[in-house]
Amino acid sequence: MKTLRVPLALALLPLLGGCRSHMLTDYRPASEAGFYSGTIEDLKKLNTSDAEVGELIKLKRVGVSEQTMVGLVQIAHEHQHSFMNTDAVKNLAGANFSDARILQIAQLDKLDSIGGDAVMLHVIGLSDPTVQMLLDKRIKGVPTMSVNAIAELKNTGLSEKDIVYRIQNGMTDSQAMAEVAVRKKAVAQNTGFRSNRGRRAR
Repeated sequence: MKTLRVPLALALLPLLGGCRSHMLTDYRPASEAGFYSGTIEDLKKLNTSDAEVGELIKLKRVGVSEQTMVGLVQIAHEHQHSFMNTDAVKNLAGANFSDARILQIAQLDKLDSIGGDAVMLHVIGLSDPTVQMLLDKRIKGVPTMSVNAIAELKNTGLSEKDIVYRIQNGMTDSQAMAEVAVRKKAVAQNTGFRSNRGRRAR
C-alpha cells in the first residue's frame, strides 16, 4: 500500500494548486454586457475573479476595448494583484490617453498615481496636450514639477504657456514655490491694504 502514496499525492497536486484559483467565476454578466466569447475565454485563461469581471464591465460601458481589458488583467496578475484600477483607467481614457499608453502605465504598476495626476491636472484647467506632456515625463521617470506646485503657480495668475515654459526649463518644486511667494508678495504690495479709518464726525 505504501507504493500508492506517491502517485496519490501527485494526483492531488493539481487540485491543491487550484485552491487559489477562481474556478467558480460567473462570466454570465460579462456575456450579458456584450463581451465577445473569445474575450471571455481569454479571461478564463487568466483566472479572472468575479470582482475583476465586475470592474471590466464598468470599463466596457465607457468604451475601453476588450483587448485592452484583457491586457490590464494580465499585467495586474503579473504584478501579483487583482485588477481593481477601474477609476484610474477611466480617468486616463478621459484625458485622451491611448490604449497603448494606458497599458504602458499599467506595466509600470502606476495606474493609480499617474491616473490621479491626470485628473488633478485637468481640474487645474490644463489642456490635454499639456497634461499628456507632463504625464509622459512621469512615465519616463523624468523629474518634473508636482501637481501642487503647478496649481500654486497657476493661482498666482501665470498662464499655461508660462507654466509649460518653466517646466521645460527644469524648474523644481522649491523654485516654483519661491516664485509663488515672490508673486504673492508683489500682488499684496500692489493692492496694499488701505485703512478706511477717518476722522470722527464732530
